[in-house]
Amino acid sequence: MAYSPPDPSTCALDAFRYSIAERVAAALPPLTVDQVYAGVDYGKKGVDFTIALPRFKLGKVEDVAAKVLTQFQPDEHIESITHDKAFLHFQCTSTTVIRNILNQVHALTHDAPSPCYGSNASGKGKKVIIEYSSPNIAKSFHVGHLRSTIIGGFLANLYKACGWEVISMNYLGDWGTQFGLIATGFEKYGSQEELEKDPIKHLFEIYVKVNKDAEADPEVKAEAGRWFKRMEDGDESALKNWRVWRELSVKKYSEEYERLNIGFDVYTGESQVGKEWQDKALARLEEMGLIEDVDGAKIVNLEKWKMGKAVLRKRDGTSIYLTRDIGGAIERYEKYKFDKMIYVVSSQQDLHLAQFFKVLELMQFPWAASLQHVNYGLVQGMSTRKGTVVFLDQIIKEAAQVMHEQMQKNEEKYSAIEDPETVAREIGITGVKIQDMAAKRINNYTFNWDRMKSFEGDTGPYLQYAHVRMSSLSRKNPHLLPLPPPSQIDTTSLAMSSHAREIVFLLGTYPDVVKVALKTQEPSGVVTYAMRLSHAISSAWEVLAVKGEEDLDKARARLWMYECTRDVLGAAMRLLSIRPLERM
Repeated sequence: MAYSPPDPSTCALDAFRYSIAERVAAALPPLTVDQVYAGVDYGKKGVDFTIALPRFKLGKVEDVAAKVLTQFQPDEHIESITHDKAFLHFQCTSTTVIRNILNQVHALTHDAPSPCYGSNASGKGKKVIIEYSSPNIAKSFHVGHLRSTIIGGFLANLYKACGWEVISMNYLGDWGTQFGLIATGFEKYGSQEELEKDPIKHLFEIYVKVNKDAEADPEVKAEAGRWFKRMEDGDESALKNWRVWRELSVKKYSEEYERLNIGFDVYTGESQVGKEWQDKALARLEEMGLIEDVDGAKIVNLEKWKMGKAVLRKRDGTSIYLTRDIGGAIERYEKYKFDKMIYVVSSQQDLHLAQFFKVLELMQFPWAASLQHVNYGLVQGMSTRKGTVVFLDQIIKEAAQVMHEQMQKNEEKYSAIEDPETVAREIGITGVKIQDMAAKRINNYTFNWDRMKSFEGDTGPYLQYAHVRMSSLSRKNPHLLPLPPPSQIDTTSLAMSSHAREIVFLLGTYPDVVKVALKTQEPSGVVTYAMRLSHAISSAWEVLAVKGEEDLDKARARLWMYECTRDVLGAAMRLLSIRPLERM
């Protein structure tokens, strides 16, 4: 990591790292500040920062450490240095840590409609397209799409927070032979009334029934194939119904996404990929001698990269996923001139995405190098409590119901909530999302209802509870409001408390958490951070009480710290596409 001068406007702790780098470089020529800064890491428990001396290859570790220690003078940034085996440990000056970090959090979140602490401008002027969710109109929006939706929503928020222009794109499965099947089945099983009531559910039911027919009677499948061929050829009578189905489905999906706190800038789909680009792509591959003809089908041989043979056009001349993906990517680059395009697709599709990227690379598009596949494992065992696999909206309804039942157990608190149904739904959705994002995204995980609804341990409800607790402080302590400007708040008492120091130092690390997440494309680090912060709050709650503290200077300092903590926890939750609650 190249060193950059401290920029307290994005990360207050940079000033402390820089101070360490300066003093170590001064004691150990010919090291530069840049080289040392790259080696300043967070310390383990009880230590702020650590440097591993062997990385500098300057000879005997004891001698190197002694040079730094003999020159050390404590100042407003660094309080002490200790030598332990191969490491130097640095402790920052508590009064400065607490003042600088709280000032920075306050400056970046105070009066802002959505706290932007932790944001940085590393992507300023760059454009990213993130394609995620991408359900199949003919099939249910089930929990398999949930992971793509949640991870994609997180990435969209993350890139925005880092200054990128983000285009969130939902690439619907709205084309292909299954629509020929549905069109055939609709004549037999379709109901206009049911379609308008719940298009996704009704089309899915038709799809299931007509599939059974097709298994028993090959003619049904042949008829569906003929129907889809008419659609591909632009026959208006074959397209009319399909257009209605698509429009109704998109409307229904938008409502589902709004509940999940997810939004899209563009709804596109396989049907939107112009035939022109698919044909151009095939022509270019032919010219480059990359296409082989096998029994009338067109393929690209990728065996030498251990990716098998990629089919681009079937024998009957109809397009398939890969052709449409290639055409779609070219079309998007022409339209948006993106700097990066991310596909959030399950690891089951690893080969498909690898083939797709490789074909574009072979076509010598320079932008092919900026495509990225963010993959993830499977959700297992996500069904209703009765054990049936379901549409996502049923999971959300059930999660809300479970939470509602939990909330009603405390009559006093329950009666103070204005809209308990909405609150129950938000806690339920938080429970589902946190369980999904808590582990590394590539891991499969088993969904657990009991864990989802628990207010103990590292769960969604626990996070919401921590945020609600801190939001309640201002309501419960009106005599301390309005708080004076930060320069007039005496933080001396906070500097003397190990609980306060732990919380505030954690607040200071949040910009780095965001930076790491951008590098790994991984929500789990942000979840871990939010949990650590919530646990630190829980430990401090009794020791650093606001209500009942007679020393008003102490009470104000604590309230200010908790308000800053609420804002940072809220920022982390929003990054994870969770709506932080004020009451529950």
